[in-house]
Amino acid sequence: MAKIEFVDLAHSYTAAPRASHDYALQQLTMSWRDGGAYALLGPSGCGKTTLLGIISGLIQPTRGQVLYGGKDVTMLSSRERNIAQVFQFPVIYDTMTVRQNLAFPLRNRGLAGAEIDRRVERIAETLELTAMLNLRATRLTADQKQILSLGRGLVREDVAAILFDEPLTVIDPHRKWLLRRKLKEIHKQFRHTLIYVTHDQTEALTFADEVVVMQTGSVLQRGTPEQLFHRPAHTYVGYFIGSPGMNVLPCELERAADGARARVGELAIALPALADTAGAAGDNLELGIRPEHIAVVGEADAAGGLPVAVTTVEDHGRFRIVTGTLGAHRLKIRIADTGAGAAVPIAAGGAIRVRFPPEHICLYRNSRIVASGDQAGAEPSS
Repeated sequence: MAKIEFVDLAHSYTAAPRASHDYALQQLTMSWRDGGAYALLGPSGCGKTTLLGIISGLIQPTRGQVLYGGKDVTMLSSRERNIAQVFQFPVIYDTMTVRQNLAFPLRNRGLAGAEIDRRVERIAETLELTAMLNLRATRLTADQKQILSLGRGLVREDVAAILFDEPLTVIDPHRKWLLRRKLKEIHKQFRHTLIYVTHDQTEALTFADEVVVMQTGSVLQRGTPEQLFHRPAHTYVGYFIGSPGMNVLPCELERAADGARARVGELAIALPALADTAGAAGDNLELGIRPEHIAVVGEADAAGGLPVAVTTVEDHGRFRIVTGTLGAHRLKIRIADTGAGAAVPIAAGGAIRVRFPPEHICLYRNSRIVASGDQAGAEPSS
């Protein structure tokens, strides 16, 4: 295992890139600590697989360096980097048994028979493949083949990192949950450096210690699941993370004797304590708040609430998703089945009043965060 570093890394599939839009991966410098569990998260085409290919050695970057443990490996092949990779679709040998498939990468490295047996049996037990060890791989179902492919990556203990390129795509939802849990258990036990590519936020947030959110070849934010949820550094991160995503409303900033306010149309909303966030003329200011953090107020507090016209109400059992309009802007509200808002009658075509707690508000300038209720004016690391 090794610390992985990128130094001024960028990649283009164009022979002679000239402008920023020629690059599939925009320039970045970042590091991945030895033994960490990471997820690369973003929509199709955002650069996740390109970045993974550069880490593994399948792609040589247009410029910049890749370092493993301080050693420049930019021009080295995957084999020379000692990387294990699990792809979106299973890579196994159908003519071999499950046992032989798991043992194959270890035999290639000249391990002794007893050590091979020990590792194969341990991984088979972890992935619930023990009963299938003597079956030929051709007899396995699609999700069993992918689980076997995962096992081929995990059976090695000497790798610098294990890379996963959307490995759970062909696996049924319940099995996905079990495997994510197994991967976390394996990581805690063996402390491999794991880098996991996905477009599924649930996979990323439940698997990784840190998540790297990407869009159009750029890294927008890197942080823990809690940081991404509570303080998204970019409006896209706020919208992409969460179900539903963050509400983002265009606003203007005004200051009063009792503090700053955001004006959304004719409505004034109290803001957290701010640094100098007014910005220059032409700056685009936006207010962000999670649907979970909007408080529906009862009749006793209605005078201090903001008016919302209700469009739809979706009952999900443990919570409701209310869609409505605040002035000219659409708003999503998530209401738990217990708590202050649970007893308020809400119906499509009706109206409610809500409050935006200042401690849960984020303020954005040109899509980048400039203040939030918990850390006013602080810029997040990326």
